[in-house]
Amino acid sequence: MADGVVTFVLSKLSTVIEEEQYLLRGFREELKHIRDELESIRAFLRVADGMEERDPELKVWVKQVRDVAFDIEDALDEYAISLVRPAERGVRSYLQKVTFPLKTLRVRRQIAYRIFNIKARVLSISERHQRYRYKFSVIEHHGSSLVSRDDPWIDPRGNALLLEESELVGIEKPRNQLVEWLVGGDSKLEVTSIVGMGGLGKTALTKKVFDSAVVKNHFASHAWITISRSFDVKDLLRDMIEQLFEEIKLPVPPGVSAMNGDRLKAFIHAFLQQRRYLIVLDDLWSSQAWELMQFALPRNFHGSRIMITTRAADVASGCCIESPDRVYNLQPLPPQDSWLLFCKKAFQGNLCPPHLEDISRCILAKCRGLPLAIVAISGVLATRGTSRVGEWEMIRRNLGDELEGNDRLFNLRKILSLGYSDLPYYLKSCLLYLSVFPEDHIIGHNRLVHLWITEGFVEKKEGKTSEEVAERYLEELRNRSLIQVAKVTSDGRINAYWVHDILREILLTKSKDQNFAEISNPMTARCSGDARRVAIHCSLANPQLTKINAVRLRSLLMFGVPDLPSSSSLLPSLRNEFKLLEVLDLADASLDEFPKEIVRLYQLKHLSLRGKKIDRVPSTIGNLQKLEILDLKNTFVSELPASIRRLRRLRHLLLYRYESGSDLYYRKYGFKAQAGIGGLVSLRKLCCIEADRKNGVIMDIGTMRQLTKLNVRSLRREDGKALCSSIQNLSRLQVLWLCSVDPAEVLDIEQLTPPCFLQRLYLEGCLERIPSWTSSLYSVTRLYLRHSRLQYDPLESMEALPNLVEIQLGDAYEGESLCFRRGGFPRLKLMWLIKLRNLKRMIMEEGTTPRLEKLTLRRCESLKEMPADFERLASLKVVVFDGMPRELFARQDAEASHLSKVFIDDGILSRYV
Repeated sequence: MADGVVTFVLSKLSTVIEEEQYLLRGFREELKHIRDELESIRAFLRVADGMEERDPELKVWVKQVRDVAFDIEDALDEYAISLVRPAERGVRSYLQKVTFPLKTLRVRRQIAYRIFNIKARVLSISERHQRYRYKFSVIEHHGSSLVSRDDPWIDPRGNALLLEESELVGIEKPRNQLVEWLVGGDSKLEVTSIVGMGGLGKTALTKKVFDSAVVKNHFASHAWITISRSFDVKDLLRDMIEQLFEEIKLPVPPGVSAMNGDRLKAFIHAFLQQRRYLIVLDDLWSSQAWELMQFALPRNFHGSRIMITTRAADVASGCCIESPDRVYNLQPLPPQDSWLLFCKKAFQGNLCPPHLEDISRCILAKCRGLPLAIVAISGVLATRGTSRVGEWEMIRRNLGDELEGNDRLFNLRKILSLGYSDLPYYLKSCLLYLSVFPEDHIIGHNRLVHLWITEGFVEKKEGKTSEEVAERYLEELRNRSLIQVAKVTSDGRINAYWVHDILREILLTKSKDQNFAEISNPMTARCSGDARRVAIHCSLANPQLTKINAVRLRSLLMFGVPDLPSSSSLLPSLRNEFKLLEVLDLADASLDEFPKEIVRLYQLKHLSLRGKKIDRVPSTIGNLQKLEILDLKNTFVSELPASIRRLRRLRHLLLYRYESGSDLYYRKYGFKAQAGIGGLVSLRKLCCIEADRKNGVIMDIGTMRQLTKLNVRSLRREDGKALCSSIQNLSRLQVLWLCSVDPAEVLDIEQLTPPCFLQRLYLEGCLERIPSWTSSLYSVTRLYLRHSRLQYDPLESMEALPNLVEIQLGDAYEGESLCFRRGGFPRLKLMWLIKLRNLKRMIMEEGTTPRLEKLTLRRCESLKEMPADFERLASLKVVVFDGMPRELFARQDAEASHLSKVFIDDGILSRYV
């Protein structure tokens, strides 16, 4: 983790050295010297990454490196603030430029003196780290296997191999499925992967499958190999040979112990070539381990099988390239099985005493169905006895502390920590950052990506945007089962995550230990002042904001703070104590007006005032020259000042709100901008802007060539030509939302050339005809037409779109018939038909919409009967009727038992299955 801090500081150092024109004589050379020393230290940190946990002396040294890096960052940021000049024009601007070096001379000398002192500390640390070079050169020479020999902790997961089946719960369904995969299927070699986060019981489940009589009798040869993070491939191959020969009760040939890796692989390959075998590779951490092992296993045609267990989804799928349907994603235990396992361990199989049930269920909820956590925590509770209610309650309140200090939970902590320790350096900060979110908090995808980028965690990659790199980071954490998916959109995009409670407790401890972040809530009296980030969690009362020591604070986030008036003691501090703040997220704090102190935070990169009552942004917003994210979503701001165009680094401008309308939709309202907003050439998201011909907004849009998401409101027919011309320049555009000033106003977009990467298209307004280019939207997954009032069936232009997953027609068609033709809409899952007043018939030919899962019919009053056999669509699961004629329900189909119908009449909802 310290490596990430040093990398970030090195980037700042390089920028100052190369770009700053006001450096004192000799100061640039001092900074270069510090940079060179830090680069050397960083290279060593990458070798030593994670080793400090087993070496107390090294841990102290790493902390010193981290502290001095923070001090350098503080000095550089204070230096940058000292050089901030208020905007002036004319003669004042000239005089300011002439006198500025003299006015700032004293401050620059003070900071230079600080840097000289820091340089001495860096040299001292650099000399001290020389003693570690020999130690780690030995580690590099011997490989990762040395790490496991030096680590006194013994992994208890091997105990899972000794569990009796009576001690396990909830394994019947997955066990039966896995057994079926092993003994069934083709005669060719197949690989089965069991994937899931640490502690889910992958090893225990696989062992029960491996030992089942059906599997034992089906295969002639069996071997169980535990890979783990650190391994010697020759030791693993020799272990496999010993198991294979022991099974046939023959001694291992004497020459095997002297063979190298290639000869061992060849020996195993020849031995298994004519046999039906089952090999388990347990706890596979990387694709490299699979590559080293797979060539020893012959691809014969005797029905042989390989099973692997892993935490990494990409490893699981990579091993099953030729049998992708053989990846089993192991899920947490459902509530009923969790309770059964908990009672079995905590009460020795007896029922839970009534006086402990509420406490037990609260504790169990924190385990989130993780078997290892349930077993570990219930084991601790079993030692307390059922009469000591106070101790049970104490454990419930302080589960994080129990995790930290209880020997019985030490192994659980170590197992879950392995996932963190195994991360590459660039992901450790990203994962630790999740600790700032409250327990059970649903973490928005975009919010997390924006925060990571502005915090400096996302490295620059040639040919990729920061957002694309951050997406890759999230994918890696998902693959390693360290974050869980909470919400997925209809077109398959992940838009929210959650973190297991126990893993979060571990991250909190590591975060505090490394001064990465601290949590302030009514239970904590004061933050230490060393943390770079503070998250305020409070849902019951106002937080003790005055107790925050902001000496090193870079980020301040609030969650569940119900009342934060502008007179709060926090706000004056923003200008003074919090002058180095880079991230300010007040999305969960009540504010009536835009705090004027914010515009003095010259280092600010991320500002979120989402959901506030504020209705005005001051003109001084232009002072925030480093701002990259401005999130004013769901505020009452309707206009931005002209100074907004000075924010040349702004990447995401989110300013809109929803209000319920009378036509069954939520209306979206944007903001008015002054002329010149096209100068924001770094913008990637512009949501959403009101069109205005007078200020040239539509033409300005064409200069924002980095845009990936654009929402333009209040369009008029005469805007069409300029709009089409501007959008033609936006080659990166993925989301486009166009809305006319009035439902009857025509959207003139026939001449539009849609960007080739367009994925989502929303058109609100009258269309004289369906645009001819609609049939070329090959990448579009979601298509909404509202108020289009088309006279001809629009489906013909859309039915061949290969990736269309969701379609909505809302007051979009005035005809009497819609025809879904054979082979049309091959990937469509969701369909909404809303306020099609004249629609009388729906024709669905055989073979249409083969993947349709949900159909919603709303206020289509003229529709008197459903298409013949529509209920027989195999994939259709739900049909929603909202404000529809009752005649539609007269026909009942006994064969549609898979179908759930939801009826909504006058706001009353009923469901029939």
